[in-house]
Amino acid sequence: MESRFRIEDPAGAAARREAAVQRLRDETGIDEAMIDALVDTFYARVRDDRLIGPIFADRVADWAPHLTQMKLFWSSVALSTGVYQGRPMPKHLPLPIDARHFDRWLEIFVETARDLCPPVAARHFIERARRIAQSLELGIATAKGVMLAKDERFMRPAQAWTPD
Repeated sequence: MESRFRIEDPAGAAARREAAVQRLRDETGIDEAMIDALVDTFYARVRDDRLIGPIFADRVADWAPHLTQMKLFWSSVALSTGVYQGRPMPKHLPLPIDARHFDRWLEIFVETARDLCPPVAARHFIERARRIAQSLELGIATAKGVMLAKDERFMRPAQAWTPD
């Protein structure tokens, strides 16, 4: 009787991953230098942004480790390298963010990708950034007990204003 389960050859799996990564590099022109430039420029713009900059400023004291993690994240997202091992959703759940913040994050990301990357690479990054924003927004809404309908956006309840 033949087994339905294949025993994975680690060397073969690594070779297949590297071939897939190389195909993506060849198709998009994306490499680590481009990822580094995109991440560094994007987060410099984020830090200066009036809407989302303060959210990052409240939580990121040392930018070097954050940027290192984001470069690994984008290498995994854009090139399927598998070098990022984090879990983004739990880190985003407690943040005071909603659709407006994701829209602004995406707007800055799109502008940065288009400014720095050749069109094929920019499209590749932007498509993935849109999926990430949508997934995080949906996850945050669900965690807050809000079930979004198709094309519905998550808006946090208005906070009561109190004078200082």
